[in-house]
Amino acid sequence: MESVADLVAAEDVLLFVNAAVAATGQDEFHTGRGRQEWSVDFLHEYMLVNYRDLYAAALALGINDRNKAAIVLRLLRTGADASPAQRAVEGRLIRRALRDLPTSRVYRLFTALQKAKVNNRRTRAVMREWLSARPDLGFEAVKYRGAFKRAAVHAHLDLDGLPGDAGAEVASFLFAPMTSGRYRTPLFEAWRRAHFERSAVFELPYTVAEGFAVKHGIPRHVLLEQIAPLLTRNERLRLQRSGGAAVELDAAALGRMPLTRLAAYVLAIPEPERGERREELTRALRAAARRTAGDRAGTWGTVAAVLDDSYSSSGSGEKRRRPLVVALAAHYLLEALAREYRPLWLSGNEDALLAKPRGVTALGDRILDALETPPEQLIVVSDGWDNAPAGLASEVLRVWTTRLDPARRTAIAHLNPVFDADGIGVRRLAPSVPTAGIRDAEDLPELVAFARFDDGRAGIDELRAAVDARVERWLAEEEPWAA
Repeated sequence: MESVADLVAAEDVLLFVNAAVAATGQDEFHTGRGRQEWSVDFLHEYMLVNYRDLYAAALALGINDRNKAAIVLRLLRTGADASPAQRAVEGRLIRRALRDLPTSRVYRLFTALQKAKVNNRRTRAVMREWLSARPDLGFEAVKYRGAFKRAAVHAHLDLDGLPGDAGAEVASFLFAPMTSGRYRTPLFEAWRRAHFERSAVFELPYTVAEGFAVKHGIPRHVLLEQIAPLLTRNERLRLQRSGGAAVELDAAALGRMPLTRLAAYVLAIPEPERGERREELTRALRAAARRTAGDRAGTWGTVAAVLDDSYSSSGSGEKRRRPLVVALAAHYLLEALAREYRPLWLSGNEDALLAKPRGVTALGDRILDALETPPEQLIVVSDGWDNAPAGLASEVLRVWTTRLDPARRTAIAHLNPVFDADGIGVRRLAPSVPTAGIRDAEDLPELVAFARFDDGRAGIDELRAAVDARVERWLAEEEPWAA
């Protein structure tokens, strides 16, 4: 029998995981970043002190990149507080997390470690191992030159012993770049020439070329046209969303994009153009959803989804349309997972491709519609701000779960893409309905499974067993350092 303390512990862990999935340190529709940062920092410190092993294990639970980096920083900073057994597991988790994090995020983490003067032996070893295994030293030394240099110094990295063609020249490039004459490494030489030669600018990574373009007075549209072949997929996506018509994604690039990023790309396209490209965009979204579903496609039985496209799904200036992006991506994934699928957008919209933020958050009415013919699963994707009328969704769900379906024949889960700083978590629809934070739709199947621990009926032992199993699977995927 679980004690009250055990149930509280399970609630604490779930609260942190949900927050670490949804909270990105950016403004939300209802709350600003200042309050969010305070709330999330509090949760990190609370978990580190009270549940260190579960705090480290959260790295395997689909939390977002910002919070992964924050966990790694705190674990490395407080290594002396961990037992040898804990440090061994943490080391594997940290290496695996760094492998998955975007390169730019890892360099920001290393800079934060340097500024915080975290320079213990474990930290230096982690940094050296990651830096030494980078697949393209020349590219990273140019693109992240300042951060690379700081990390190398902080980790006491033997630059002369780095592998690859660029290894022998990294030290001179970082510390005496304009005094070594010509470089054998093509990117180092392009960087040197770009200081005085306009044509060399177009041989550099885009973020580096931007600075040199200003120096040489190269117009932005000229830079984009000339450097387009060197752009990464993510750079093309960001530029397209900001109006860079010269780098629009082609069909092949669309076909390779992850589902949530593809949904973001689609929603950034003006409605008339979305209509004109309907077949191409729909085909790409469904293909991405099928890849995500994998062997789970068609296994979820009858599924109804209540999808929030109210005005608050427009997000904030920093997270434009992010809640709607998640809802759109979830729509296509649920379509792939279900044997029978019924989507219900709050606005009444029946054309997912033309979804846009509009109207009030009338969750109660749409949940009633979804339960009229009870599905096997009901998934609600919403920020939880039920306001038309306020509280109707909570009452509908209370009556349904306690009086009409106490046996839980219909499994209900609420996935919330928005962190509520005032509530230090993600906003719930009803106490009886499991709620999980969500950042990317790709994590939806795991989050729905994990949400079952959020209904107050499972305690810390069952939760620990589920977390341990997830950690084992995650670490079993360990590979050598990857780009």
